[in-house]
This record gives sequence, structure tokens and C-alpha cells, in this order.
Amino acid sequence: MAHINRIVVGVDENKESRVIYRDTDNIQTVPGMFWRSTLWGVEELPVDNTIPGDRGSTIVSREPDKPGVIFRAVEIPPNPTDREDHIETLKSLHAKVKQKYPPTAKDLARHPSMHRTDTLDMFVIARGEVYLVTDTDETLLKQGDTAVVQGVNHAWDNRSSEPCMILGVMVSADPWPADRYPANE
Repeated sequence: MAHINRIVVGVDENKESRVIYRDTDNIQTVPGMFWRSTLWGVEELPVDNTIPGDRGSTIVSREPDKPGVIFRAVEIPPNPTDREDHIETLKSLHAKVKQKYPPTAKDLARHPSMHRTDTLDMFVIARGEVYLVTDTDETLLKQGDTAVVQGVNHAWDNRSSEPCMILGVMVSADPWPADRYPANE
């Protein structure tokens, strides 16, 4: 499994900057499907850096509360061989992470991990490669490539033989109006 060396710098008791947290214990995993670590999160914008505590330690939802931001690392292994098991496992995950827009049959036909959030997502591929799948197309992303997803359907499809590590920031956003991008049709 993956490991991310998280360092958080803040203010100490002497009013000086220093490392206040090392590593993270907020890890969720489904072996063979994904590994993820929530590195930080906030529930306000602008961010209040004076709020104490490890603000990434208890977040399990897929997207941040509004207003809010989540910083996350996700490792996606090569695609599972059993498509139906992949779909059923992710259905269970959707319930745990409070998925607002459960994938439709059309979405699942496109890819088992198709999902949508009311967020602006900014990703960088840290290691490996993965296809970013949308409603109509797909793009191969390799190490160093970036992607911005504006609150629309997308999926991660790892067709390689190696895991892919994605680092991303999710910022709460207003949902698309139903007349411009309908949900769950």
C-alpha cells in the first residue's frame, strides 16, 4: 500500500513556526480498489489557520462541507478483474462517503467508478498513469500531468500494471443548474 509523508507546519507555544504534525492516520482503503489519505480539510473560507487540531484527521466524506476544502492523496491500483464486484464494492463506498449523486446505470456502464461532486477538483498525477474518464471521452494522464474537474461526472481507470498516486484538492462549489448539467438522469 501507499505511504504519504505528511508534514503540517503551524505555530508553537513560543509563537514560532514549526512542524506540528507528522504523518496522518486518516486512511481509508478497499484492497484492490483504492487507498486514500485525507491530509487536511477545512470547513470555512477564507481559511482560519488559528483553529487548533489536526483538521484532516476525522474527514471521511467524499466532498467538503460548504464552504470547505479537502486535500487528499489517492492511490488507484490496476483495474479489478471482476467488474460486478467493482460496482458492488463502490456502491457500498458511496453510502459511507455520503455520495450526493449516486451513479446511474448509464454512468456505471461507462465506468464502475464514475462519480460526481459539487466541488472544483484540482489533481496532479504524482506517480504512475491513469485514464480520466468523462461522460463522452477519456484522457491518459501520466506523472506530472494535472486535471481540473468542475463538478461533473468523472472516473479513474488504471489500465496499467502499476498503482497510480493522485494528489488533489477539492473545493466546495455551487452545483450545476439542472438545465445545464442534469443530475441522475
